[in-house]
Amino acid sequence: MVLEQSPTPIPANRRTGRRLTRLPVPGVATVLAALVVVMVAAWLVAPALFTSYDPITGESGDTFLPPSFAHPFGTDHLGRDLLARMIYGTTQTAFTAGLAVVVGLLLGTTVGVVSSTLGPVAEAIGMRTVDALIALPSFMVALFVVASYGAGPVPLGIGVGIGSIVLFARVTRAEIQRIRGREYVEASLLSGSGYWRQLFGHVLPNAAGALISLAVIDFGAAVLAVSSLGYLGFGTPPPTPEWGLIVAEGRNYLANAWWMTTLPGTLILVVVITLGIVSRYVGKATRV
Repeated sequence: MVLEQSPTPIPANRRTGRRLTRLPVPGVATVLAALVVVMVAAWLVAPALFTSYDPITGESGDTFLPPSFAHPFGTDHLGRDLLARMIYGTTQTAFTAGLAVVVGLLLGTTVGVVSSTLGPVAEAIGMRTVDALIALPSFMVALFVVASYGAGPVPLGIGVGIGSIVLFARVTRAEIQRIRGREYVEASLLSGSGYWRQLFGHVLPNAAGALISLAVIDFGAAVLAVSSLGYLGFGTPPPTPEWGLIVAEGRNYLANAWWMTTLPGTLILVVVITLGIVSRYVGKATRV
């Protein structure tokens, strides 16, 4: 049967362009959070532009200096500038957290797509796999992977990423089920589009907004998890700077050098919170 005036599906690039012209106005908190994220990203790209101190070699006469104009975060027990170590440590922390997000995004999206598009058997297998991962605490999964393959940024990133598969799988499945009921997807199906054309031409491009928003907030959670495991000694070995390791190095000097743990820990918390704020804006911007 031929439909006479079937709705014409709107290409994904045109729908994206319409969204960009109707972006919500960011609030003050969103702007400040974005500035913090940009600053940390600049640390990642060009750390030498923000400090002249060596993050590994310190001055023996500058040990345990409190925060000052010359050393905003103070110095540690080896005379190293703590702000310089945090700036240079951004590379290790961001790499490990980014690897965790990539692992969770790729595997979780694959499970979500398979379980929502390939029939009831695939859905049962995929969702039972997700249920099994939900029963395992993500922190314990990361510890198991690191204990099995050794400490380091790659095993740590993979371990943390496995714990985030559940989130990406469930969000992907929910978004695909929502999008498949839209008129333009049904029109594409009636016009003869195959499985892959519908998936990559209509479904995944429209689900990308929710996945990007989730990836941003998951990156913040990964930073927190990576720093926590680095604090326990499962991250990058010293003297290479890494955020969790920097906080751990100050735990034995809390009585006389509180800044060694307080200021780096506060910075980690601020970064995680700002990533959460930015992810909320991204979520709103992709759903208008």
